[in-house]
Amino acid sequence: MRARFLRNAPMTTPSSSRPSIVHLPQGNWATVLDCLCARFPTVDRATWRERMARGRVLDAAGQPIGEDRPYQTALRVQYFREVPAEKPIPFEERVLYQDEHLLVADKPHFLPVQPSGEYVEQSLLNRLCRRVDNPHLAPLHRIDRLTAGLVLFSTNPATRGAYQALFRERRMHKRYEALCAPLPQLEFPLIRRTRIVDGELFFTMQEVPGAPNSETRIEVLERGESLWRYALYPVSGRRHQLRVQMAALGAGICNDPLYPVLWPREEREREDFSRPLKLLAQALCFDDPLTGAPRHFQSSLRLD
Repeated sequence: MRARFLRNAPMTTPSSSRPSIVHLPQGNWATVLDCLCARFPTVDRATWRERMARGRVLDAAGQPIGEDRPYQTALRVQYFREVPAEKPIPFEERVLYQDEHLLVADKPHFLPVQPSGEYVEQSLLNRLCRRVDNPHLAPLHRIDRLTAGLVLFSTNPATRGAYQALFRERRMHKRYEALCAPLPQLEFPLIRRTRIVDGELFFTMQEVPGAPNSETRIEVLERGESLWRYALYPVSGRRHQLRVQMAALGAGICNDPLYPVLWPREEREREDFSRPLKLLAQALCFDDPLTGAPRHFQSSLRLD
Protein backbone atom coordinates (compact mmCIF):
# COMPACT_ATOMS: atom_id res chain seq x y z
CA MET A 1 0.00 0.00 0.00
CA ARG A 2 1.37 3.39 -0.93
CA ALA A 3 2.03 5.67 2.00
CA ARG A 4 0.24 8.94 2.42
CA PHE A 5 2.32 12.02 2.00
CA LEU A 6 2.98 14.38 3.08
CA ARG A 7 49.00 28.39 3.18
CA ASN A 8 50.54 30.15 0.84
CA ALA A 9 49.27 27.99 -1.60
CA PRO A 10 47.44 28.39 -4.80
CA MET A 11 44.14 30.10 -4.19
CA THR A 12 41.51 27.59 -3.17
CA THR A 13 38.21 27.53 -1.48
CA PRO A 14 38.29 27.19 2.33
CA SER A 15 39.38 23.77 3.53
CA SER A 16 36.64 21.20 3.58
CA SER A 17 34.84 20.88 6.88
CA ARG A 18 34.98 17.08 6.68
CA PRO A 19 37.98 14.98 5.66
CA SER A 20 38.06 12.26 3.07
CA ILE A 21 39.46 8.96 4.29
CA VAL A 22 41.69 6.38 2.61
CA HIS A 23 43.35 3.23 3.95
CA LEU A 24 46.73 2.87 2.28
CA PRO A 25 46.98 -0.17 -0.01
CA GLN A 26 49.73 -2.76 0.20
CA GLY A 27 52.90 -1.72 -1.61
CA ASN A 28 56.60 -0.96 -1.31
CA TRP A 29 56.56 2.83 -1.07
CA ALA A 30 59.08 4.53 1.23
CA THR A 31 56.72 7.22 2.56
CA VAL A 32 53.05 7.99 2.90
CA LEU A 33 53.63 10.82 0.45
CA ASP A 34 54.92 8.38 -2.18
CA CYS A 35 51.86 6.21 -1.72
CA LEU A 36 49.40 9.10 -1.97
CA CYS A 37 51.04 10.33 -5.16
CA ALA A 38 50.63 6.88 -6.67
CA ARG A 39 47.10 6.44 -5.37
CA PHE A 40 45.91 9.83 -6.63
CA PRO A 41 47.84 10.54 -9.85
CA THR A 42 45.72 13.59 -10.69
CA VAL A 43 47.05 15.39 -7.57
CA ASP A 44 50.70 16.36 -8.06
CA ARG A 45 53.44 15.83 -5.46
CA ALA A 46 53.82 19.54 -4.76
CA THR A 47 50.14 19.77 -3.83
CA TRP A 48 50.37 16.85 -1.38
CA ARG A 49 53.53 18.38 0.19
CA GLU A 50 51.80 21.71 0.54
CA ARG A 51 48.75 20.14 2.16
CA MET A 52 50.96 18.24 4.59
CA ALA A 53 52.83 21.45 5.49
CA ARG A 54 49.49 23.02 6.41
CA GLY A 55 48.35 20.05 8.48
CA ARG A 56 45.69 19.00 6.03
CA VAL A 57 46.77 15.33 5.96
CA LEU A 58 46.18 13.46 9.22
CA ASP A 59 46.42 9.96 10.67
CA ALA A 60 43.64 8.12 12.49
CA ALA A 61 44.44 9.95 15.73
CA GLY A 62 44.13 13.30 14.00
CA GLN A 63 47.89 13.93 14.07
CA PRO A 64 49.48 15.62 11.04
CA ILE A 65 51.35 13.39 8.63
CA GLY A 66 54.57 14.92 7.34
CA GLU A 67 56.16 14.27 4.00
CA ASP A 68 58.82 12.02 5.61
CA ARG A 69 56.33 9.78 7.45
CA PRO A 70 57.21 6.13 6.63
CA TYR A 71 54.69 4.20 4.62
CA GLN A 72 52.53 1.71 6.50
CA THR A 73 50.10 -0.72 4.92
CA ALA A 74 46.46 -0.04 5.80
CA LEU A 75 47.31 3.24 7.55
CA ARG A 76 44.14 5.31 7.85
CA VAL A 77 44.78 8.69 6.29
CA GLN A 78 42.43 11.64 6.52
CA TYR A 79 42.88 14.42 4.00
CA PHE A 80 40.99 17.55 3.14
CA ARG A 81 40.13 17.98 -0.51
CA GLU A 82 40.45 21.47 -1.94
CA VAL A 83 39.34 22.67 -5.33
CA PRO A 84 41.14 25.65 -6.90
CA ALA A 85 38.74 28.50 -7.58
CA GLU A 86 35.67 26.45 -6.76
CA LYS A 87 32.70 27.92 -8.52
CA PRO A 88 29.98 29.15 -6.16
CA ILE A 89 26.45 27.89 -6.57
CA PRO A 90 24.16 30.90 -6.05
CA PHE A 91 21.27 29.11 -4.39
CA GLU A 92 20.68 28.54 -0.69
CA GLU A 93 19.60 25.41 1.08
CA ARG A 94 16.97 25.54 3.79
CA VAL A 95 16.78 23.51 7.00
CA LEU A 96 13.18 22.42 7.44
CA TYR A 97 13.51 20.28 10.57
CA GLN A 98 16.16 19.22 13.09
CA ASP A 99 16.19 17.10 16.25
CA GLU A 100 18.69 14.90 18.09
CA HIS A 101 18.53 12.23 15.38
CA LEU A 102 17.51 13.83 12.09
CA LEU A 103 17.88 16.92 9.95
CA VAL A 104 15.72 17.55 6.92
CA ALA A 105 16.91 20.03 4.31
CA ASP A 106 15.57 21.45 1.09
CA LYS A 107 18.39 21.20 -1.47
CA PRO A 108 18.37 23.70 -4.32
CA HIS A 109 18.96 22.72 -7.93
CA PHE A 110 22.63 22.36 -9.01
CA LEU A 111 24.01 21.71 -5.48
CA PRO A 112 25.48 18.21 -4.95
CA VAL A 113 24.53 16.39 -1.76
CA GLN A 114 28.13 15.33 -1.04
CA PRO A 115 31.56 16.58 -2.22
CA SER A 116 32.37 15.22 -5.64
CA GLY A 117 34.39 16.24 -8.66
CA GLU A 118 34.77 20.02 -8.84
CA TYR A 119 32.51 20.63 -5.84
CA VAL A 120 33.74 20.38 -2.23
CA GLU A 121 32.62 23.36 -0.18
CA GLN A 122 29.78 23.82 -2.61
CA SER A 123 27.97 20.72 -1.42
CA LEU A 124 24.93 20.43 0.77
CA LEU A 125 26.79 18.30 3.33
CA ASN A 126 29.66 20.75 3.89
CA ARG A 127 27.35 23.75 3.92
CA LEU A 128 25.18 22.13 6.58
CA CYS A 129 28.11 20.89 8.69
CA ARG A 130 29.24 24.51 9.04
CA ARG A 131 25.77 25.88 9.47
CA VAL A 132 24.63 23.60 12.28
CA ASP A 133 28.14 22.95 13.68
CA ASN A 134 27.79 19.18 13.60
CA PRO A 135 30.76 17.23 12.15
CA HIS A 136 28.78 13.99 12.51
CA LEU A 137 26.15 14.96 9.99
CA ALA A 138 25.70 12.34 7.28
CA PRO A 139 23.19 12.05 4.43
CA LEU A 140 20.95 9.01 4.63
CA HIS A 141 20.30 9.06 0.87
CA ARG A 142 21.15 11.12 -2.20
CA ILE A 143 19.34 12.90 -4.95
CA ASP A 144 20.88 14.06 -8.23
CA ARG A 145 22.82 17.33 -8.22
CA LEU A 146 20.39 18.76 -10.73
CA THR A 147 17.34 17.71 -8.71
CA ALA A 148 15.94 19.95 -5.98
CA GLY A 149 14.11 19.00 -2.81
CA LEU A 150 14.23 16.97 0.36
CA VAL A 151 17.36 15.28 1.70
CA LEU A 152 17.32 13.46 5.03
CA PHE A 153 20.45 13.59 7.23
CA SER A 154 21.46 11.67 10.34
CA THR A 155 22.68 13.95 13.13
CA ASN A 156 23.58 11.13 15.55
CA PRO A 157 25.91 8.21 14.66
CA ALA A 158 24.37 6.09 17.43
CA THR A 159 20.97 5.95 15.74
CA ARG A 160 22.07 6.27 12.12
CA GLY A 161 21.71 2.60 11.29
CA ALA A 162 18.04 2.51 12.21
CA TYR A 163 17.24 5.26 9.72
CA GLN A 164 19.49 3.83 7.01
CA ALA A 165 17.49 0.62 7.23
CA LEU A 166 14.36 2.49 6.16
CA PHE A 167 15.88 3.04 2.72
CA ARG A 168 17.47 -0.38 2.46
CA GLU A 169 14.23 -2.13 3.35
CA ARG A 170 12.04 0.18 1.23
CA ARG A 171 10.15 1.53 4.23
CA MET A 172 10.88 5.12 3.17
CA HIS A 173 8.16 6.36 0.85
CA LYS A 174 9.20 9.09 -1.60
CA ARG A 175 7.20 11.37 -3.79
CA TYR A 176 8.65 13.49 -6.59
CA GLU A 177 7.09 16.03 -8.90
CA ALA A 178 8.19 16.65 -12.48
CA LEU A 179 7.22 18.86 -15.38
CA CYS A 180 7.24 16.93 -18.63
CA ALA A 181 5.55 16.80 -21.99
CA PRO A 182 1.95 15.57 -22.10
CA LEU A 183 1.21 11.88 -22.57
CA PRO A 184 -2.46 11.89 -23.55
CA GLN A 185 -2.20 8.49 -25.21
CA LEU A 186 -1.50 6.73 -21.88
CA GLU A 187 -3.80 5.88 -18.99
CA PHE A 188 -2.90 7.04 -15.50
CA PRO A 189 -2.03 6.12 -12.84
CA LEU A 190 0.67 4.10 -14.60
CA ILE A 191 3.16 1.62 -13.14
CA ARG A 192 6.51 1.65 -14.96
CA ARG A 193 8.60 -1.48 -14.32
CA THR A 194 11.79 -1.67 -16.42
CA ARG A 195 15.39 -2.84 -16.37
CA ILE A 196 17.85 0.06 -15.99
CA VAL A 197 21.60 -0.46 -16.54
CA ASP A 198 24.66 1.69 -17.21
CA GLY A 199 24.48 3.61 -20.46
CA GLU A 200 27.06 3.75 -23.21
CA LEU A 201 28.27 7.19 -22.13
CA PHE A 202 29.86 7.80 -18.73
CA PHE A 203 27.37 8.41 -15.93
CA THR A 204 24.31 7.83 -18.07
CA MET A 205 21.76 5.07 -17.66
CA GLN A 206 19.43 3.33 -20.06
CA GLU A 207 16.49 0.98 -20.17
CA VAL A 208 17.13 -2.45 -21.74
CA PRO A 209 15.11 -5.61 -22.20
CA GLY A 210 15.16 -8.06 -19.32
CA ALA A 211 13.85 -8.62 -15.83
CA PRO A 212 12.75 -5.33 -14.24
CA ASN A 213 14.97 -3.87 -11.53
CA SER A 214 13.13 -0.56 -11.21
CA GLU A 215 9.59 0.49 -10.47
CA THR A 216 7.79 3.83 -10.39
CA ARG A 217 4.14 4.77 -10.04
CA ILE A 218 3.24 7.79 -12.18
CA GLU A 219 0.22 10.04 -11.73
CA VAL A 220 -0.89 13.23 -13.44
CA LEU A 221 -1.49 16.20 -11.14
CA GLU A 222 -2.03 19.02 -13.61
CA ARG A 223 -2.53 19.14 -17.37
CA GLY A 224 -1.24 22.21 -19.20
CA GLU A 225 -1.00 22.84 -22.91
CA SER A 226 2.72 22.18 -23.32
CA LEU A 227 3.67 20.61 -19.99
CA TRP A 228 1.99 18.33 -17.49
CA ARG A 229 2.78 18.12 -13.79
CA TYR A 230 3.40 14.53 -12.75
CA ALA A 231 3.66 12.88 -9.35
CA LEU A 232 6.32 10.13 -9.32
CA TYR A 233 6.51 7.48 -6.62
CA PRO A 234 9.74 5.46 -7.00
CA VAL A 235 9.75 2.07 -5.30
CA SER A 236 13.36 1.29 -6.28
CA GLY A 237 16.26 3.73 -6.31
CA ARG A 238 18.24 3.27 -9.51
CA ARG A 239 20.48 6.15 -10.58
CA HIS A 240 18.58 8.57 -12.80
CA GLN A 241 15.58 6.25 -12.58
CA LEU A 242 12.86 8.85 -12.94
CA ARG A 243 14.69 10.75 -15.66
CA VAL A 244 15.29 7.60 -17.71
CA GLN A 245 11.78 6.25 -17.33
CA MET A 246 10.00 9.48 -18.22
CA ALA A 247 12.23 9.95 -21.27
CA ALA A 248 11.49 6.39 -22.37
CA LEU A 249 7.79 7.15 -22.21
CA GLY A 250 8.34 10.09 -24.55
CA ALA A 251 8.14 12.79 -21.89
CA GLY A 252 11.70 13.64 -20.85
CA ILE A 253 11.78 15.94 -17.82
CA CYS A 254 11.93 19.60 -18.79
CA ASN A 255 15.53 20.97 -19.05
CA ASP A 256 17.13 17.54 -18.64
CA PRO A 257 20.59 17.72 -20.32
CA LEU A 258 20.95 13.93 -20.58
CA TYR A 259 17.62 12.38 -21.39
CA PRO A 260 16.20 11.76 -23.87
CA VAL A 261 18.56 13.73 -26.13
CA LEU A 262 22.10 14.23 -24.93
CA TRP A 263 22.99 17.90 -25.10
CA PRO A 264 26.34 18.77 -26.76
CA ARG A 265 29.21 18.37 -24.30
CA GLU A 266 30.08 22.08 -24.33
CA GLU A 267 26.49 22.90 -23.42
CA ARG A 268 26.37 20.31 -20.65
CA GLU A 269 29.61 21.66 -19.14
CA ARG A 270 28.40 25.24 -19.27
CA GLU A 271 26.15 25.52 -16.25
CA ASP A 272 23.01 27.50 -16.99
CA PHE A 273 21.37 28.40 -13.71
CA SER A 274 18.36 29.74 -15.58
CA ARG A 275 17.45 26.25 -16.80
CA PRO A 276 16.99 24.01 -13.75
CA LEU A 277 15.86 20.45 -14.18
CA LYS A 278 12.14 20.40 -13.46
CA LEU A 279 12.35 17.57 -10.94
CA LEU A 280 11.60 17.99 -7.24
CA ALA A 281 11.94 15.54 -4.34
CA GLN A 282 8.69 16.73 -2.87
CA ALA A 283 7.90 14.53 0.12
CA LEU A 284 9.20 11.81 2.44
CA CYS A 285 6.96 9.64 4.57
CA PHE A 286 7.93 6.88 7.03
CA ASP A 287 7.29 5.39 10.44
CA ASP A 288 10.03 6.48 12.83
CA PRO A 289 12.14 3.40 13.69
CA LEU A 290 12.78 4.68 17.21
CA THR A 291 9.28 5.71 18.25
CA GLY A 292 7.00 4.13 15.69
CA ALA A 293 5.34 7.48 15.08
CA PRO A 294 4.45 8.42 11.49
CA ARG A 295 6.71 11.13 10.05
CA HIS A 296 5.95 13.28 7.03
CA PHE A 297 8.16 15.97 5.53
CA GLN A 298 7.27 18.13 2.58
CA SER A 299 9.46 20.43 0.48
CA SER A 300 8.83 24.17 0.60
CA LEU A 301 9.90 24.43 -3.05
CA ARG A 302 7.68 24.35 -6.09
CA LEU A 303 8.31 23.76 -9.75
CA ASP A 304 7.21 26.73 -11.84
